[in-house]
Amino acid sequence: MWLIVRYKKRELEIFKRTLTEKLGEKPIFFIPKAKYQKYYKNKLYSFEQNLLGNYLMCYHHKFDKPSFVNGLKYIKGVQYFFENFIYNQKEITKFISYCKDHQDNNGYLNQDFFDFQKIKKGKFLSGPFTNLMFNVIENQKEKLKVMIGNITTTITKKNHYLYRPV
Repeated sequence: MWLIVRYKKRELEIFKRTLTEKLGEKPIFFIPKAKYQKYYKNKLYSFEQNLLGNYLMCYHHKFDKPSFVNGLKYIKGVQYFFENFIYNQKEITKFISYCKDHQDNNGYLNQDFFDFQKIKKGKFLSGPFTNLMFNVIENQKEKLKVMIGNITTTITKKNHYLYRPV
């Protein structure tokens, strides 16, 4: 059974270790992440960001007992557990499989995870155009025709460049 947990930002590893000790075996943790790049003082740096902030999904067969989960509320590193997680298992599983379908080999989410259908303006988060703004001229099924300043170019939606709407 999947459980959604809000953890304290600086205590993620402590939470994982403590939960593993309480369960007696290691649960499955899932934290969707995206990797992006940023220029700082003319150097390109790579960063990773948790898509859900300080939330994670955790699977273990013992979570099907609400009384057991209530006993875990006070372990180190936990802020709280989502209530009614038992009733939302189908949606949680669907979200996790959607994330896994859109991951690269390193476990980071691809751009096609962020399916922006009606994007008009955007900002690149990675690639050679990092931190540059663009206007969408044409939004086709597999590619975007964009204008960056006075330059018109086409980017495919399957490439490894991340962008977000503005």
